[in-house]
Amino acid sequence: MLVARRFHLAIRIGTLIASSAMVSAAELPLMPFPSKAIVSEGRLRVDSSFRVGLNGYSDLRLMAAVDRFVARVSRQTGIPMLPGKAATLEVECKERGSLVPALGEDESYHLEIRPDQASLEARTVTGAIRGLETFAQLIRPGPDGFQAPTVTIEDRPRFPWRGLMLDAVRHWMPVSVIERNLDAMAAVKLNVFHWHLSDDQGFRVESRRYPRLTQMGSDGNFYTQADVRQVVAYAQDRGIRVIPEFDMPGHTTAWFVGYPELASAPGPYAIERKWGVFAPSLDLSREATYSFLDGLIGEMAALFPDPYFHVGGDEVDGAAWRQSRSIQAFARDHQITTSRDLQAYFNHRLQKLLQKHGKIMIGWDEVLGPGLARETVIQSWRGQASLAEAAVRGHGAVLSFGYYLDQLWPASRHYAIDPLDGAAGDLTPEQTKNILGGEACMWSEYVNAETVDSRIWPRLAAIAERLWSPRDVTDAGSMYERLENVSRTLEWTGVEHQSALEPMLDRLASPRSSHALRVLAGVSEALGIEGRRNLAENASLVPLNRFVDAVRPESERVRTLELAVKSLTTSSAAIPELRATLTEWAANEAELRPLGEANLLVAEVVPLATHLAVAGRIGLRALELIETKQPAPGGWVEEQSRELDRLEQPTAQVRLAAVRPVRLLVATVGPLPTARLRLQALDSASVRRGIEHPCNTPATVLNWTIETNRSTMRLNSKLWVVRLAARMLRSHE
Repeated sequence: MLVARRFHLAIRIGTLIASSAMVSAAELPLMPFPSKAIVSEGRLRVDSSFRVGLNGYSDLRLMAAVDRFVARVSRQTGIPMLPGKAATLEVECKERGSLVPALGEDESYHLEIRPDQASLEARTVTGAIRGLETFAQLIRPGPDGFQAPTVTIEDRPRFPWRGLMLDAVRHWMPVSVIERNLDAMAAVKLNVFHWHLSDDQGFRVESRRYPRLTQMGSDGNFYTQADVRQVVAYAQDRGIRVIPEFDMPGHTTAWFVGYPELASAPGPYAIERKWGVFAPSLDLSREATYSFLDGLIGEMAALFPDPYFHVGGDEVDGAAWRQSRSIQAFARDHQITTSRDLQAYFNHRLQKLLQKHGKIMIGWDEVLGPGLARETVIQSWRGQASLAEAAVRGHGAVLSFGYYLDQLWPASRHYAIDPLDGAAGDLTPEQTKNILGGEACMWSEYVNAETVDSRIWPRLAAIAERLWSPRDVTDAGSMYERLENVSRTLEWTGVEHQSALEPMLDRLASPRSSHALRVLAGVSEALGIEGRRNLAENASLVPLNRFVDAVRPESERVRTLELAVKSLTTSSAAIPELRATLTEWAANEAELRPLGEANLLVAEVVPLATHLAVAGRIGLRALELIETKQPAPGGWVEEQSRELDRLEQPTAQVRLAAVRPVRLLVATVGPLPTARLRLQALDSASVRRGIEHPCNTPATVLNWTIETNRSTMRLNSKLWVVRLAARMLRSHE
């Protein structure tokens, strides 16, 4: 294992040297990592005299950004910022740039921090805003108080389109939730807020021209036009574009509650309370439908200044069109034979309406078809193949495949997906220019205003890095080190991904202590939508107040323990911490079980606490064998491995992540032939679940780090890892 560890270290170092980032995560805990950075000796002190000066171009937007920056630094440090005699940070901006944030605007900046002063230079106000966010991430405590490292940074984005799609339909998201997430987006240099505003479960924007859209189709939860203008202005101040999505011609049930004449079937209609793909869709054969859309698009276009307007276009069922005599007659008259061709006809009509109101169409994969205007942007949820197809046809293309946050994948899995992987990697240089970037998607079937932050952050920061940083910044280990730091600094922007956990667990345990629940939550991981969509709670009115809703998608505590176990190959320093942790796990069931008495929400996770106790006892026995340097009894490793397989099965839609470091302990104590088999099994399991946690074994980390094309290597990765593990173990022998 020592050879394996050294081999992994060599690959890790090689990855860092090959990248443009010549410094360690400890030196520069930034995310996204900058294009170029040079660290030197020394520190700039950040104290109560910290002040920002403006040179060159300045306007209200830049001055507001500086005020927000100083206020954030004050919150981060706990230091009131008093006026000083000289500026600690001089900001020089050359010009305003775009009046409103625009696709492709200059976001570059040059930041230099010296022991006595710092300077930030940018051509545009947006570039200056990006540089201020970098400076804020660099501030941390030091021997003499808060400080920033001396560093020179040249930075610019890799892709011009870096976004978050937030679904405010399936569960309502108040303006305060939107704004705090915009602040966090700005902190990691995202620049597109894609606002999903209509679907089968609701229509969320006030229409004065068609008031029944919200009167009858929103349950009273909708944004007034004043709210929309407020959010748009808030985003613009932070260099973020706002793109609305009104999904059509499918996903329109909520429209038909107030306006059934728009539908392909007579109705009546009600707001959908469940999730899925539903048959109702717009009647594209009636001119009245297009007159309605003309009025609605005109009204909505006036609220959103960005030139792009998202029309959805996904998952059109087609059944309602096939069952409608009038629509089928329309299809025959127009020589249209399939539902796909009917949607293409609708898209052409819709595109003309958008052009009339000065907007450019963007839609999901399904809108891609012959005759679509070249300026149309395709957002791909299906993968790089459809992304590449759009680019080949001359369309701008945005990747969302692999960035679905509602899947609750680990950050490393999102991090490994690149817009230019797979088929997109085979494009010509000219076609590659059509790949605009990517968007993470936060669909809200199983999140609400209380839980949404924890489902977005901090994992979105890893996706932000993939879209901003140079392509060779790919080391997952470095990413996780920096992600932990950024996760903590994000709290100072206002998002509640960390702070909301304890109140939710306190509510579950009330009136007793929630300590046992906290221990269990810290080493558990919630299942994503695929693990919940077919269950009884598949309804919009079911409360999201269970343990699974409080638990995080990825356990930072478990990752730390995995690293501690791996350190045992060279040092025994981690043994006391591991023993204390495993002992706490073993005792947790006894503490938690009384909470489950007469408490339904806690009772469902008592079996999970039982599994944690078993895992703790297995880990303690493995640790004892390691300490005493005794070999494991015959068959013990295999028996415990089977038991850990059982413990890892989801309970109450939660996976016990604590199993992973215990697996490593068990694998460590086996005789060498057994350890070889166990290492192979661990890697095979990792490959099967998409290598969710790259820290499982050195071989898995190696595979994860250097893999460049998951779509083509996936079939071979299992065999490759097993062979590599065998070679490494033979070398050790």
